[in-house]
Amino acid sequence: MKRISAAAVVAGMVASAGLMAPVAAQELALRKPSDTRIVLDLEQRQITVVRAGQRWGPWPVAIGDPRTPKPKGTFSILSKQTNPVYLSTKGGKPRKLVGPSSPIGDRYLGFHRGDRGEFGIHGTPWPHWVRTRAAVSLGCVRMLNAHIRELFDVVEVGTPLQIQG
Repeated sequence: MKRISAAAVVAGMVASAGLMAPVAAQELALRKPSDTRIVLDLEQRQITVVRAGQRWGPWPVAIGDPRTPKPKGTFSILSKQTNPVYLSTKGGKPRKLVGPSSPIGDRYLGFHRGDRGEFGIHGTPWPHWVRTRAAVSLGCVRMLNAHIRELFDVVEVGTPLQIQG
């Protein structure tokens, strides 16, 4: 099996005959052996990273409202975005929000795409919801901005995410 550099994995690219070609995150997850995983415990409403037996966290999270439950099972991180763009339609006029004060903060980890759209782990400008471990989102996982930055820095595209509870 061909070795893939960490930089290529992060960029979602794989070298082939000297050229860089995009590769689906699911394919990267299958190719890249990982001793790192993310565990999201819905009952405890916390997220932990486990790498080579060591744990980071746990960090408190706000989760999806019971009417928009989060899927359970094992997924993979499909994308990593710094300063993702949030499109607000408040006031009837579309406007782009970016950065820590946007509804999704300044870091985003996409992990599942389905009939309800994409689920992600992201920051929030409303720390109260995270500190109280509320069930208020449409399915995403909200973390304090400082915590999502820590998580973002220790995981790669393809890292397994286990959702339990």
